[in-house]
Amino acid sequence: MTSQPPARSEAVAPASENVAALFDTPLATGPGRNTSLQKQLLSRLKHAILEGRLPAGARLPASRTLAEDLAVSRNTVSIVYDQLAAEGFIVPHRLGTRVAQLSLDPHIAAQAAKALGQKALAEAAAAAAAEDVSPPLASRRIQRLPATRHAARADETPLPFTPGVPALTRFPASTWRRTLERVMREAQPRHYHYGDPLGEPALREAIAGHLRISRGVRCDASQVVITEGAHEALILCVRLLTDPGDTVWMEDPGYRGAKAAFHSSDVRLHALRVDDEGIVIPEGLWERSPPKLVYVTPSHQYPLGSVLSASRRLDLIAQAGRHGAWILEDDYDSEFRHQGEPIAAMQGMVPDAPVVYVGTFSKTMFPALRLGFLILPTALATQARDALDELLRGGHRFEQLALADFIRSGQFARHLGRMRRLYRERQAALRDALAAHFDPAYAVIGERCGLHLTVRLDPAFPDKAIVAAAQREGIGPRALSSFALDPQPADNGLVIGYGDTDASRIPGLIKRLAAIVAAARSTSSD
Repeated sequence: MTSQPPARSEAVAPASENVAALFDTPLATGPGRNTSLQKQLLSRLKHAILEGRLPAGARLPASRTLAEDLAVSRNTVSIVYDQLAAEGFIVPHRLGTRVAQLSLDPHIAAQAAKALGQKALAEAAAAAAAEDVSPPLASRRIQRLPATRHAARADETPLPFTPGVPALTRFPASTWRRTLERVMREAQPRHYHYGDPLGEPALREAIAGHLRISRGVRCDASQVVITEGAHEALILCVRLLTDPGDTVWMEDPGYRGAKAAFHSSDVRLHALRVDDEGIVIPEGLWERSPPKLVYVTPSHQYPLGSVLSASRRLDLIAQAGRHGAWILEDDYDSEFRHQGEPIAAMQGMVPDAPVVYVGTFSKTMFPALRLGFLILPTALATQARDALDELLRGGHRFEQLALADFIRSGQFARHLGRMRRLYRERQAALRDALAAHFDPAYAVIGERCGLHLTVRLDPAFPDKAIVAAAQREGIGPRALSSFALDPQPADNGLVIGYGDTDASRIPGLIKRLAAIVAAARSTSSD
């Protein structure tokens, strides 16, 4: 469906020179001249939009026109436009690409502009300074913990099409084994004791460095907490950030691990629907049912694959600040983006945002590693340190040290590059097979990122019955409806993982799955 352009701003003429005039210095000589022209152009356009110099409704010139005005290639401008559209800053339309309506308050606009590393307008900075927003507080639960601080102290192979499973046979096991053996050879007796509860300093430093470069996260090692995977990280966040009876908002359909973490606690869970721009927060809900915690997967919504738009990201940060809420950003499999540049983390959009960032190495390395992490805002990291010393015990020290070396040596980045290429190939094979064998009524969503595709089916095809039959035949998709707290007719479909399924096997498996789908419709019609 074609997006509708925002209303035209009467104060802004559509002429392309209004955009070109924003570049008072050439890209090659201005701020950021040591980075690529593409990144410079992207940064300057974002900055102009956030400051209001390109207001909502302003029409951008055609890519060819702007390329000529700026003396850059048209391909550079086209790539930048595609990225701005993917992040929700602009709205492409056949009548002309226009700036999206971000609905920013001055405080958030100024802070987001500053986060791009450039000087904000004086008016926006003054407005930001004038607004006194108190940071949200940590939960009373962690304040009751004693302030004692200790010294550094299935054998089954996954079925094909199981979501969330990386390419296990392509992991560089020999390189990892050598790294781990070297760490153990060089280990001292102290390494066999408990380590720092927050994790090995070397790994925390390596993670902070990687995230600053690859995900745009604003952090240093003091904010990093190592956990046993993302699931423990989520449970830990519930302990740190909520009290009994608090309200938690989460996406629906959404990640089942998050549902389990919240259901196991004593919070009230409020499910919010998801559309093409991510989580939808109904008007007035902040006042009617204010949350203490909002769980989102903004860079690649799981399982639907949408990207939380820039407008909604910034509005969510602003509203959370006003209402004393925390945002829990789960950066699920966003390292594997297949179209365009990676979507930057929401955590880095605004300095000192009330955002706790969650990540894991289960997809980028292998699930049995059981290593994940949290990035806490600086104030929260300080406030929660004593509680974390009580709740956690430093373990997996050799694996942590080996992973730190794996990242520092460049092996991790090279592995990610190989996996991105492999997953693009497997996703293309899956899409071709779906087009060849599935009924034309199906719809594929979530193809820009990750290790799975979601296929929406007509309600006449009962997804849970299809999944049960598929598993009996050795095929492992998941029912889309099983991800929903309050299933709707649109939540009928299949979540098909392709990460650990060789491309050569995909056509035959999809042909078998299509037959199972057809049989399920026939059975349900009887």
